[in-house]
Amino acid sequence: MLVTLEGIDGSGKTTVWEGLRDEVDATFTREPTDSWYGDAVYRSIRDDDADSLAELFLYTADHADHLSRVIRPAIEAGELVVSDRYSDSRYAYQGATLAGTIDEPMAYVQDIHEPFTRVPDCTLYFDVPPELGAERSGATNKFEQTDYLERVRDNYERLIDADPERFVRIDATQSPETVLSDAIEAITARRE
Repeated sequence: MLVTLEGIDGSGKTTVWEGLRDEVDATFTREPTDSWYGDAVYRSIRDDDADSLAELFLYTADHADHLSRVIRPAIEAGELVVSDRYSDSRYAYQGATLAGTIDEPMAYVQDIHEPFTRVPDCTLYFDVPPELGAERSGATNKFEQTDYLERVRDNYERLIDADPERFVRIDATQSPETVLSDAIEAITARRE
């Protein structure tokens, strides 16, 4: 089973991902990865002038490698996989980044992934207002600005509306302990 953790920057999903490591027996992974593909993604994140379309394909290459190197082998071995960010991040974030450059950018990004990605079995969506996300994340890069996070959050809402059975919304404005408890409860329920 593949469980993914999604939400805007500052939603606390990485904190939950770290907390789950002590509570759940699983393969823990994340995107961007620690591969050379992921390194290219991180370099692009730090470059405010990076081309949006080129950046999409860096993320997509990292995702493809992640699937072949980590996700598919772990699932084939019967393991639970918990990923901090996955393809929905690309749909939401690059969909917002490419707005005005490409017609229907979120659909474009989804179409690129469709032939090779694996849809998660369950996605925990950590929901916070964009202002809080920007405040928590420190607004240190182009992806952590309030107005940008508002567009990303809107894209996440569209993803949830399109596949409500897969998503579990968690109120991430609660205490970290409560958010972690809600995440454990959601994973346990989906595994039963």
